[in-house]
Amino acid sequence: MDILIAFLVMLAIALIAGISLLVFSHLFSVKEDPKKKEIRDCLPGANCGACGFAGCDDYASALAEGRAKPNLCTPGAQTVANKLGEILGVDAGEIKSLVAFVKCNGTCEATQKTAEYKGVSTCVGASMLFGGNNSCKFGCLGFGDCANVCTENGICLADGIARIDVSSCIGCGNCAEVCPKQIIDLIPRDAKTFVMCSNTENGAAARKNCKNACIGCKKCEKTCPNEAITVANNLAVIDYDKCTNCGACVDACPTACLKTLF
Repeated sequence: MDILIAFLVMLAIALIAGISLLVFSHLFSVKEDPKKKEIRDCLPGANCGACGFAGCDDYASALAEGRAKPNLCTPGAQTVANKLGEILGVDAGEIKSLVAFVKCNGTCEATQKTAEYKGVSTCVGASMLFGGNNSCKFGCLGFGDCANVCTENGICLADGIARIDVSSCIGCGNCAEVCPKQIIDLIPRDAKTFVMCSNTENGAAARKNCKNACIGCKKCEKTCPNEAITVANNLAVIDYDKCTNCGACVDACPTACLKTLF
């Protein structure tokens, strides 16, 4: 009898607790904004933060509340921007499809090691010790910090430097943010001509530290028919709004630091 009473008491307590939970969940539940859900369903779900928000959910909330523009999702590009514009009833605006690019061709053959590094195996760690153990202090350190943050597994290390698989890259920019040398740029996806160097030393010093370095000779600048390339601070820089990928600068470059890829 005592066992039966104890069982009934426990059953009553469980029923009361269950009913209480149902009541409280109904009274204090937060109803989801149907517009936010519709917006969230349009986003690719990369949660990369390229839009400037914590992730796709945060960006969807900002859009639903009118705190963000619909053309901030780099991975989704123009297609997603147009869908978001339709849902919000606004002009989506233009969004350029971007990819990341490593501005370095300092391969093991082109550069030398100046010391044996035995510290933490990260680019950030190596960079803190006299700028790294490569002869070129502007180039890729090759420890793969960028590869570690790539959500798409689109970065690999080859011949001592990082290389990006354009077909996998979603243009989130996480690799660019983590690079201590700041040698990763986001560029238009349809670009084909690149300056594979970040060295701003004068020509002789740059070439001494890396055989593939830009020497600031300005032959590319003088050759470009569209004035799309200039040399500033001893380094060639391409204006992709003007570049037509004609390849004239590539043919003129004496150190082959200008290349046409893809």
